[in-house]
Amino acid sequence: MNYPVWQLDFFGGGFLIAAIAVFHVYISHFAVGGGLFLVLTEMKAYRDEDNAILEYVRKHAQFFLLVTMVAGGITGVGIWFTIALLNPAATSVLIHTFVFGWAAEWVFFVIEIVALFIYYYSFGKMQRKYHLIIGWIYFGAAWMSLFIINGIIDFMLTPGSWIENQNFWSGFFNPTFWPALAFRTFFALLIAGLFGFVTATWIKKETLRVSMTRFAALWLLIPFVLFIFSAYWYKAALPADIQEMLFERMPAMTPYISGFIWISPLLVLGGLLLAIRMPRAVTRPIALTMLIIGLLYMGCFEFMREGGRKPYIIYDHMYSNSIFTNDMEQINQQGLLANAKWIKNKSITDDNRLETGRELYNVLCLSCHAVGGPMHGIEKLTAGFTPSGLDAMISGMDIFHPYMPPYAGTDEERYALAYYIAYGLNGRLDPETTVPVSKKRIAVPTFNSDESTHVLLAWNTLGMHTISDTYEHWSLQAPGNNVYAQLILRGETPEVVTDEVVLNYRVESAFSTPADHVHFWDSSAILFGNKLEPNTGLSGSKMQGTMTQEDGFFLADQIPVVPYTKDGYDPYPIVTIEAKSADGTLLATTKVAAPVSTEMGCYQCHGGQWRVENKAGFTQTTARNILAVHDRMSGTQLLAQAEAGKPQRCQSCHSGQATETDGSSAPLNLSASMHGFHSAFLKGQGAESCSLCHPSSPTGATQSLRGIHNEIGLDCTSCHGSIEEHAMSLLKGEADKGQPKASALAQYLQPYVVTPPDEITARQPWVNQPDCLNCHLEFEAPESDSTFNQWTASAEELYSNRTDESGSLFCAACHSSPHGIYPAANGYGEQVHTIQPLQYQGNTLPIGSNFNCAVCHTVEMEDEMHHPNMLREFRNQ
Repeated sequence: MNYPVWQLDFFGGGFLIAAIAVFHVYISHFAVGGGLFLVLTEMKAYRDEDNAILEYVRKHAQFFLLVTMVAGGITGVGIWFTIALLNPAATSVLIHTFVFGWAAEWVFFVIEIVALFIYYYSFGKMQRKYHLIIGWIYFGAAWMSLFIINGIIDFMLTPGSWIENQNFWSGFFNPTFWPALAFRTFFALLIAGLFGFVTATWIKKETLRVSMTRFAALWLLIPFVLFIFSAYWYKAALPADIQEMLFERMPAMTPYISGFIWISPLLVLGGLLLAIRMPRAVTRPIALTMLIIGLLYMGCFEFMREGGRKPYIIYDHMYSNSIFTNDMEQINQQGLLANAKWIKNKSITDDNRLETGRELYNVLCLSCHAVGGPMHGIEKLTAGFTPSGLDAMISGMDIFHPYMPPYAGTDEERYALAYYIAYGLNGRLDPETTVPVSKKRIAVPTFNSDESTHVLLAWNTLGMHTISDTYEHWSLQAPGNNVYAQLILRGETPEVVTDEVVLNYRVESAFSTPADHVHFWDSSAILFGNKLEPNTGLSGSKMQGTMTQEDGFFLADQIPVVPYTKDGYDPYPIVTIEAKSADGTLLATTKVAAPVSTEMGCYQCHGGQWRVENKAGFTQTTARNILAVHDRMSGTQLLAQAEAGKPQRCQSCHSGQATETDGSSAPLNLSASMHGFHSAFLKGQGAESCSLCHPSSPTGATQSLRGIHNEIGLDCTSCHGSIEEHAMSLLKGEADKGQPKASALAQYLQPYVVTPPDEITARQPWVNQPDCLNCHLEFEAPESDSTFNQWTASAEELYSNRTDESGSLFCAACHSSPHGIYPAANGYGEQVHTIQPLQYQGNTLPIGSNFNCAVCHTVEMEDEMHHPNMLREFRNQ
């Protein structure tokens, strides 16, 4: 942030450091172990009085000199060059903290160089005693270089108490210093054996070749046992949070951990194999292969060590994007643009948003991600996101991807960053902010207050039935809207009629063939264990039929309406209901909407587009990507199962509205799981966080919040709380049932909720819900604009199950369904949502309000029959 950025798109993401560092570290360990190999092999030659072995040592010394001094020296300089350009802030910390350590290391390095040149060029020209001393001086200096570098490198992984005291020795002799030193020392010895294989298998004399190959095998096999013990010691010395990050929470580390584990026996097997007398034509390629395997072994370790300190480059001190942990609060308050020294644009406008987003990317992302390159390519990782989706992802990425630094900057800067990545690199845009919607014209049935003998009231119990139309891959909910109806015989004392009458329903003809639009019926047998005839619901209901008589009402159960016709998307199918007497006389007719939507914004994070008219529905791309994420994060095989023709129901694992599971081993219920997980990415956004996923946007294709509460300025959060509060209440309900996963998710929400966490009341979805009387005490005007945290105690108290004081007339019969409380309206017009008030009263107000008792009562009413305070002017006309 305080240094200019070296613009490396293709080679970003640490590619150059990885490519140079692994090779250099491999050679540098050879420079240590190989030095001891030279001295001890020379001593063996003197002890055995074998000039052939001595000549082998001389040639191996030449090979050793070229590899360590040339390749090692060049890559060593290359590392300094790249880290100084790619991460100058961290390099500066290392230099300033360990300046005397570096000075000492360079002294030992100079001694190494001088000693090695003397050792090689004095071979056979110096007394044995003094030549061996030179060799020992080289090895001692090389190991001391390792000693010092080890302290500095592991300081970045486990700085220990240096964070508090900034003391040189605290940082140098950090918690992993000694186990890491042992680990690297034994690693250096076994690498010496690998390089020894290469030079030994090139010996022409067979007996000497076999002898030295076996000698090299000892260098591999004997240190290997100590090396494995030191690896366990090293792992045990790591703090618990680093171990959890590395071995449990970083799926990207799995290949390297697995590689390290599997290569270990390969090295042993290779060493044993080379110890067997075999032709040179066989041993040479095996030796070279072993050398490459050793390089991969070193690479696996280095990637694990690098991964262990994520999301930091200096653990708990500096993030991998070079931002100091102590600077985060200031940057989040003032903005990154105001604090970064090498950024051109200090403010964001519509004209420079893309350019500024690029600058923010350079500071925050380029150190780990490439643009079009092989290392953590940002385009592939973010291919499915729209700018808003990616903005949400970035806001919570550090929670479920803890190896990534938390976002640093303001909300405006975050969106600019997301806009650059999603649109500038991947060409993805947000959906249209305003979806064109046409008013739907309805032929409102007639009603003659002087002649009509009956009033027929109907309602849908769901504010909006939302389906995913992804049945080839998975099912969130089946098509199935419930329509309730009550037939009232008008009179001085009206009567709810259920006997000797028949109620028939009929969905408008444009919606009569839902099987033409979704694949539910192709998958119903697998998803629900019931092979259904096309256009038939789970209960057996068809698109027209007879309603069943229940206790005081009639029900058309799970009519399989979908929001599609041959003309496109329409979320408000109209159901016509006719009540007839036993002899077939028509008693009353009415109409009601059966709201159903596929406008869920999943594609904004999971790829794909809207399936229908650029306004609703799931593409197969979105459906598959959702399963892929579930598989990656939960260890399932849902995508493979779906591709094999076995789609899954979400509620088969996660209990939902109609299912229930118990026990701590069961997954969280569907609502707690969905909201608990996604709330981490949507915090602090108010009702906008709801409309990103649900069809609640006032300018969207569905506009599900169409009732009076929406008209007077309330929104989702007024009843359900913010996304954080909503999720917390659900997670608390699961935690009370013994679900440890609930507490794990809830811990991330505590800093963000509006209501203090300990005051949030636990609840179960679809049972503990907001209720009208929570606000409208004694049916009076509310004293608050929020009913969050006040829940119905049981399903019987839900608004959809409540009745008037007589216990005979449902509240929804006069007030309509949740989210559509009269007077209701949205872009589809008043007629769609207030058919019955218009039919019976000529207005859009609740049935019987504004002294309209004459709808049912044939005498003037003086008493409030249904609930208190109903004989008055309607407040919000």
